[in-house]
Amino acid sequence: MSWNPALEPGCPGETGSDPIETLIIPRARDLGGFEVRRALPAPKRQMVGPFIFFDQAGPAELLTGQGIDVRPHPHIGLGTVTYLFRGDFHHRDSTGADQVIRPGALNWMVAGRGVTHSERTTAQARSGPNSLFGIQTWLALPEAHEDDAPSFEHHGKETLPMIEDNGVSLRLILGTAYGERAPAKLPSETFYADVTLAAGRRLPLPDEHEDRGIYIVDGTIRVAGQDYGAPQMMVFRPGDRITVEAGETGARIMILGGATLSGPRYIWWNFVASSRERIEAAKAEWREQRWGQGLFDLPADDRDEHIPLPA
Repeated sequence: MSWNPALEPGCPGETGSDPIETLIIPRARDLGGFEVRRALPAPKRQMVGPFIFFDQAGPAELLTGQGIDVRPHPHIGLGTVTYLFRGDFHHRDSTGADQVIRPGALNWMVAGRGVTHSERTTAQARSGPNSLFGIQTWLALPEAHEDDAPSFEHHGKETLPMIEDNGVSLRLILGTAYGERAPAKLPSETFYADVTLAAGRRLPLPDEHEDRGIYIVDGTIRVAGQDYGAPQMMVFRPGDRITVEAGETGARIMILGGATLSGPRYIWWNFVASSRERIEAAKAEWREQRWGQGLFDLPADDRDEHIPLPA
């Protein structure tokens, strides 16, 4: 559900802590039937590497017939990552992509100069009680790629590299880490992984990336003698060697980061850009609804409705 229901990013709270550069307490937002917790952007930390938006959707339990319907909406200047722990989404976009995503798989959509997409719970899932739990992130694009044509990639969970060793299970979703490379094509140096740690098991963070962070999905971890629980995000100083240890009940974490971009980004609604002018142009295009004649079109099989430009 890579849609921002607010015009401004809605930053979470933030506190300081010795072993980490930034500790972020996500802000919870009720979207009617399920909860979203936003970790990025934060007041003093807009991005971790290229990651500029990080939402935990759910966990939510939905009754028979219920589901999530995120109507067609636009993006520019970013790539969206959909990764689920439970549930499913039917993704449709203006590149022609039509793909159901299920837990452990990756949907990677690059907006470039402009794309429109929708995400809806499938009819199969709505036929009975169903769950939704996952992470939605946006990666800001380098300036050289902001005008790229939009694109979409789906990679099943069997294609994503897995590392399993003595109570550590890691699925590499994007980029490079621990000698492995995920299959999605990326415009900048990145890593992003789903990690499950048994009680007391330890994981060193990859040290070849400039920016590195951890988001705690479940359980607790210890870093430099201090304990942290879900849901929190921590960002570490470049160059420091960091090892995390799971608490007594184990932990599930997302690790993320990569190279910093050449400068900050402007973010308004679902638009990210290196200049305000790009955002104003995108606002005008979406407002005019000239489908297929400018930056935006609607998905081929989802054209009956769309989210209007906020006032």
